[in-house]
Amino acid sequence: MSTPSTKMPLYVIGHQNPDTDAICAAIGYADLLRRKGKTEATPARCGKVPARTEWVLKQAGMKKPVLLSSVCASAAMICRKDVVKVQDDATFLVAYRDMLDQGVRSIPVVNSRNEVLGLLKFLDLLQLLMPTGSDPLSVRKVTASPVKIAATLDAESHGAEIVDEEREYILMVGASSVETVVMRLDQAVKCENVSSHAVLCGDRPIIQREAIEHGVGMLVVTGGFEVDKDLLAQAREKGVIVLRCHQDTATAAKLIRCARVVRHALVNDILHVKADDSVKDLRSRLAHQKQDLFPVINPGDNTLMGVISKSDLIDPPRIRLVLVDHNEYSQAVEGVEEAEVVEVIDHHRLAGDLVSREPIRYINEPVGSSSTLVAREYQYAGIDVPKGIALCLIAGMVSDTLNLTSPTTAALDREILAWLCDIAEVDAAEFTRDFFASGSLLAHNTASEAVEADRKVFEENGSKVSISHVEECGLELFAKRRDELEDTLDHLIERKGYNLALLIVTDITSHFSVLLASGDEKIIDSLPFERAIDGVFQGPGVVSRKKQVFPAVCQALRVAAAHR
Repeated sequence: MSTPSTKMPLYVIGHQNPDTDAICAAIGYADLLRRKGKTEATPARCGKVPARTEWVLKQAGMKKPVLLSSVCASAAMICRKDVVKVQDDATFLVAYRDMLDQGVRSIPVVNSRNEVLGLLKFLDLLQLLMPTGSDPLSVRKVTASPVKIAATLDAESHGAEIVDEEREYILMVGASSVETVVMRLDQAVKCENVSSHAVLCGDRPIIQREAIEHGVGMLVVTGGFEVDKDLLAQAREKGVIVLRCHQDTATAAKLIRCARVVRHALVNDILHVKADDSVKDLRSRLAHQKQDLFPVINPGDNTLMGVISKSDLIDPPRIRLVLVDHNEYSQAVEGVEEAEVVEVIDHHRLAGDLVSREPIRYINEPVGSSSTLVAREYQYAGIDVPKGIALCLIAGMVSDTLNLTSPTTAALDREILAWLCDIAEVDAAEFTRDFFASGSLLAHNTASEAVEADRKVFEENGSKVSISHVEECGLELFAKRRDELEDTLDHLIERKGYNLALLIVTDITSHFSVLLASGDEKIIDSLPFERAIDGVFQGPGVVSRKKQVFPAVCQALRVAAAHR
């Protein structure tokens, strides 16, 4: 059986709790990859689309990126879909030939609706040839339909009409003397099972006649010999099926056993795999199973989708990812360790545990947004940026740089933004005002939703830190909801066990931020921001989590560690 040939998905995806830059950069770069020939590239996200980003997508005529809760490969993705299978009414001969042709030793058995009934193993087929039991006649008994027997022997049918209904036959080879054969037929009449007998003989008209006159169930004339027309007429009258085949008697007797259907040797106590089972879970779950082939079924209707063997799980295909706007696994979609990261486009610090088997394309530059770098990739490729994509990339840039006023802004941001605005036919200042006015997190969301909307997790000096960022046109709503927001940070510390949970609320009109903190008091006391009487940290001119807040947090962690 061939190895899995499924082409794994390629997702372009931003960080958890994605902001506008993460989502718009993913949309833009996926579009570029498709235009460069990677038609399977798909923009994705691992969190809710913020209200402002939804506004942008609507303006640009773009769909939301696909939502991924995990990027662990599933059984459906890696299973072999060109399955060698048989229906439960297939004969041993059909199954045997299929297994030999495809070089497999185990195949799934399905019904007419493609529902999995069990597995058929090569060795299990021996049961069809050598049945066991206390009945001394068991080795001579065969349960099969006349139609299947005729098909297996490739025989001509004469005499009584054959039907496709299974019945039990007792095989009797008419190779003995006429007297012995007659004696055995007479005994069958006394036992009232003569109609269950199937007599096999070659060019022996007398034996043929005796079998028909005694009323056997079937007469198999071997060797391709003709049967007298009068005998065939008598067979029709007596209800005896006559099959004429080209094989010799010994071969025909063996092949009749091959006319049995596979359901008689079916192993139905087997372990199935659901299509949505993750490969990661399957590796541990199937490792010690004696079963070597596992049908993959659709959970809804039990139909067969494909098969997986243990060897398929040793180094299975992985979902391919392009990470945008982040490079740390702690911020990435769940299951990123099981995926294959093929590219990274980011403008943050290098951190975390990102590793790759092969060299990958890694773009990391000190600019204001990932959307800037994506836009430049269009320039490098000599590919025109569609108007809708340009609008998305503009949104990513102005949201991350507050329309080029953030300290993270670089000369490249200014150059690229002007270029994109020409393509999208928008004014950057006007677009920025409309963008930030399109949705207030504090006005339309719960405190938990506001904190989670743009939250990143960092690990530094042995501490785990969560930093959320909310951008508002004014701080009036912050004052009204401060208590809720503080409670949410406290609950976040309890649930996740972070050393510090920080919330930045930025007034984009005045470039002023306030900060709430929960967690280790020594770290909080070490934050280099002025703290008002009410306990709220003040951040005049503070607008960037990356450039201003995170470095301050790192300093506080070092100071707190030095005083322990």
